[in-house]
Amino acid sequence: MLSVQHLLGIKYLTKEDITTILHTADTFLDVINRPIKKVPSLRDITIVNLFFENSTRTRLSFELAEKRLSADVINFSASSSSVSKGETLVDTVNNILAMKVDMVVMRHPKPGAAHFLSQRVNASIINAGDGAHEHPTQALLDAFTIKRKLGDLAGKKVVIVGDILHSRVALSNIYCLKAMGAEVMVCGPPTLIPRHIGSLGVLVETDLRKALEWCDVANMLRIQLERQDTQYFPSLREYAMLFGVSGSLLKSLSKEITIMHPGPINRGVEITSDVADGNSSIILNQVESGVAVRMAVLYLLAGRTDEKM
Repeated sequence: MLSVQHLLGIKYLTKEDITTILHTADTFLDVINRPIKKVPSLRDITIVNLFFENSTRTRLSFELAEKRLSADVINFSASSSSVSKGETLVDTVNNILAMKVDMVVMRHPKPGAAHFLSQRVNASIINAGDGAHEHPTQALLDAFTIKRKLGDLAGKKVVIVGDILHSRVALSNIYCLKAMGAEVMVCGPPTLIPRHIGSLGVLVETDLRKALEWCDVANMLRIQLERQDTQYFPSLREYAMLFGVSGSLLKSLSKEITIMHPGPINRGVEITSDVADGNSSIILNQVESGVAVRMAVLYLLAGRTDEKM
């Protein structure tokens, strides 16, 4: 069991919560690699996927996780709903809950939207990303993928490279990795690194080569152009020259490192195709891990720990 009723952000989880989720995800990873990939764990649970922002990977991953657990699934798109006619978030969700929905998976462009909703509706809320605030299941699946690759998280050195300022993935990863005993560094243009990021106990580096020589794992983030209200660097070409990872750069390092990316990848900007598809990359492992981790989160929040997996 978890110590929380909702998954609003990593900062609300204990180390024991994270450990429980990762341990449960191990079991579900075995499940989704069976010939019969479906279990009846959430057979009487109805889950609504409430997405107010466009999403492909996260939405599909949650939907697949829910169906693998035999839950009843409702998909909701804000663009085709009464939200576009002025209906409030709370009214929208309460109308859905009146149909006897048990859990809500929500992505919203406003930071704190999931927390706001959790205080006003009677259902478990799972934050699938709220603005530039948190993306907890992404951090959990990243931690799970690193753990499976390197054996443990404690003592491992992870650098998060790119648009730290606008990234919900970066913040959730920092909370999660620090809680599990990893060392964390952020790297990027000074304009894209929050001023007080060091107060979270992370190192700051603006030289990519130094960061890569330091780390065991590099998590490469996408430049969040849709969230930028001004120009933070001269051009994408210059960004790629200074902060993009190429195959030749990896080969020139004094050791082998592991490359991650939460997607979508801008090939030729954060990483080149030979890196994304190369032996150092565990990007597709992250995708597989995402289904198992989200199955674990749904299962644990539903309180079905006594059910057969």
